[in-house]
Amino acid sequence: MAVQVNMHEAKSQLSALVERVLAGEQVTIARAGVPVADLVAHRSARPVVGMLRGEFSYDEAQFRAADDEIARLFYGDDS
Repeated sequence: MAVQVNMHEAKSQLSALVERVLAGEQVTIARAGVPVADLVAHRSARPVVGMLRGEFSYDEAQFRAADDEIARLFYGDDS
């Protein structure tokens, strides 16, 4: 069930409104009868680590060669 409350009511009844949201209701906060915000339950976003593992590959020798080239550009030739 959706419910719309005005700003003053939302301030004075915040705890009760949060309980209603946690119970599954939709709560919209309005200013002068115009909806301005929805009160929703928090969902934590957990990062997915390693989700592209095995999806791409690279040549290790080429990767290391780039380091040597960059070092040569910055520090000059050691020979």
